[in-house]
Amino acid sequence: MSVNEQKRLSKLENEIYSWQSDVEGFGPDGQEKLKNATVLISRCGGLGGVVAYELAAAGIGKMILAHAGNIKPSDLNRQLLMTREGIGQSRMDSIQCRLKELNPDLEIQACPENISVENADALVQHADVVVDAAPLFEERYAMNDAVVKYGKPMIECAVFSLESHLTTMLPGMTPCLRCLYPEKSTTWKRRFPVFGAVSGSLGSLAAMEVIKLIGGFGEPLFNVLLSYDLNDVSFRRYNIRKDPNCPVCSHL
Repeated sequence: MSVNEQKRLSKLENEIYSWQSDVEGFGPDGQEKLKNATVLISRCGGLGGVVAYELAAAGIGKMILAHAGNIKPSDLNRQLLMTREGIGQSRMDSIQCRLKELNPDLEIQACPENISVENADALVQHADVVVDAAPLFEERYAMNDAVVKYGKPMIECAVFSLESHLTTMLPGMTPCLRCLYPEKSTTWKRRFPVFGAVSGSLGSLAAMEVIKLIGGFGEPLFNVLLSYDLNDVSFRRYNIRKDPNCPVCSHL
């Protein structure tokens, strides 16, 4: 962890998190690890917003959140941290308000910008775990370059229509994003078909990957791509490998 002084759980926090602290392999020590952890989430929309909400509920101590723009009506079918009365107002303001309502102890470093090559290094280097919930490959590649540079684990998640994809990346141990997607899709657009319930299902799974990594228990999705289709509720696990010629991570 990138924390110099470990924060202890208060009496109230011990009670709030008592049910999850009973999980075998996690315990009070795992809960303190969450309290002392910093998680960066790129985009807190339909997918990343659920990741952030679940992590706030679980007791993560600090989040670095990157999301630009103002709330649009079309956000509201899936972006649960946004509200109808907030249409036209800052997404980041709404995100912070909703998360702090749930967990007043949560520390938030707000970045009202999307991830880019200009800001990725500054944001990634201060996080213990990174969550990529960005829709555009330009953002995802910038974040991938930074996590490889600083050796940070990254949860990579994406949705389309009723499909979801999830893996956990660790530089030097697993493929990076460029290994899986050497070139950005020429057909991928900012707007795509999706139900909020699909984003929510994957957001919860991605949050659990973060909790396992920080808490040091369970089996994260290293070298495995989990894909599922809620049209017929079918799940598949694919073994994935590093590209020995990857321009980003082959030197590790």
